[in-house]
Amino acid sequence: MSSNSTIIALSGKGGVGKTSISATIVKLLVKAFPDKKILAIDADPAVGLSTALGIEVKTTIDDIRKEIISSVEDGQTKEAVELLGDARYKIFDALVETDGYAFIAVGRPESAGCYCKINSYLKEVIKILSDEFDFVVIDGEAGIEQINRRVMEKVTHLLLITDASKKGTQVISTIKDVADELVMYKKIGAIVNRIPDQSVIEFIDTNGIPVLSYIETDKNLAIYDIEGKNIFNLPDDSNVVNGALEALKAMEIIKDEI
Repeated sequence: MSSNSTIIALSGKGGVGKTSISATIVKLLVKAFPDKKILAIDADPAVGLSTALGIEVKTTIDDIRKEIISSVEDGQTKEAVELLGDARYKIFDALVETDGYAFIAVGRPESAGCYCKINSYLKEVIKILSDEFDFVVIDGEAGIEQINRRVMEKVTHLLLITDASKKGTQVISTIKDVADELVMYKKIGAIVNRIPDQSVIEFIDTNGIPVLSYIETDKNLAIYDIEGKNIFNLPDDSNVVNGALEALKAMEIIKDEI
């Protein structure tokens, strides 16, 4: 990981608005840092971040992995360095460049048959790719093991997303325990999303994880979700935009007004 790269990984249980917050963070970073290189990685097999950002995915990292596996199974004996070169070329080719940022999707979960060597090559390629960017935002699937196993071992900022439910807060507490074992991170914090109003805050227990922001249910976002609209077009005064900005400021990723 480049010492200058800020790598923000989001995790939490399903259905808490993690993908919407990931997309909003990309929007805020593009606005705050127009001269920086920003990469959004959709690491959730559901590939929801592409929808939230209005991007059509043609090739995923998993597609590339399968292509490399099939070439090995066809008896093409290639040295590790050659496989790495192939993967690097294909992944850079699969990047979707759009307004102010680039996007790539990891794709479906690994199928049976580990091919650990190839998976480790791909992780190395993603590390190489991330070194080319100033900011990397990873929308992960529920649980943190996958970020370690399939994407990267180091993140600078780990953002745990929950709703006001006991189940949601228990999940982020478990994820933190796993992350403490598996992932090297510099800062960690929680966003409590979709709260009905401020009165419930006193009842929410994140088990010691610092809360960066509380976000009340966002009607604008609900309409965008239903209509499949690009979150980049959300009004700046939307609850989710204000809450994500508050979290980025609390983590000192954004320091100035934007």
